[in-house]
Amino acid sequence: MSEPDIAAVFDPVTGTVSYILADRAAKRAVAIDPVLDYDWKSGRTSTVSAERLAACVGDCTLDWVIETHAHADHLSAAPWFKSKFGAKVATGAHIVDVQATWAKLLNLGAEFAADGRQFDRLLGEGDRLAIGGLTLTVWHAPGHTPACKMLLVEGGDGRKHVFVGDTLFMPDIGTARCDFPGGSARTLYRSIRRLLDLPGDTRLYMCHDYPPEGRPPRWVSTVAEQRAANVHVKDGVDEAAFVAMREARDKTLPVPLLLLPSIQVNIRAGELPPPEANGVRYLKIPLDAI
Repeated sequence: MSEPDIAAVFDPVTGTVSYILADRAAKRAVAIDPVLDYDWKSGRTSTVSAERLAACVGDCTLDWVIETHAHADHLSAAPWFKSKFGAKVATGAHIVDVQATWAKLLNLGAEFAADGRQFDRLLGEGDRLAIGGLTLTVWHAPGHTPACKMLLVEGGDGRKHVFVGDTLFMPDIGTARCDFPGGSARTLYRSIRRLLDLPGDTRLYMCHDYPPEGRPPRWVSTVAEQRAANVHVKDGVDEAAFVAMREARDKTLPVPLLLLPSIQVNIRAGELPPPEANGVRYLKIPLDAI
């Protein structure tokens, strides 16, 4: 069995961690959750973060860009990777639920199809993708959003590696919010406990880190570390206690800065809205609707 090579790029502006997962011997790779830089003050985009991640591809063929969910805190760079490498774009099959919700709120009209066709593949529970000699297995992990996925790969030594998306954060940060449309603290708890039933040495790769003052960013943990120390969901925290904590905490959280730009791009598989008659693309900001 091949050994997974995992490279990470951290974007300090959004706290996002993007990955290249590769079988270097077979020269095949996938990108996970790539970031398109977006300046909300000017409305300008750039590919600085994407280019940093692309440098990690090396001499591999990039087969896929995989989005763990429709992110609410950054725009996806999937189309840039598709153009540069010829990669296909995949996300969870429940993206259609997210698309339906936001298409209605944003009044996207007939030009937007809420059936997932913007993606090259919709992934369901148990689906597998081959990356050279590696096999990436999909777990449906709803809670943060109804479309969240975790991605599992096993190394040659039998050790498991899991890209957890926004399901879980580093132990001192806790867990993801559940107050987006279709989110559920109860469902998130069950998704996390399924993850934490894996062997203790399973390596977990976060999609975000929001380090407290004095700690550098980190994004790799283990099941054992999470079970012992996660401030929200360590062993001994039952479902009722977690739900009460998560729901109370979510009521205090502000709307993410890039929620509205991000979601209307990411439900399009990262494509910007189509240009209008003057050749300019526009993002919508619904007033008094959220």
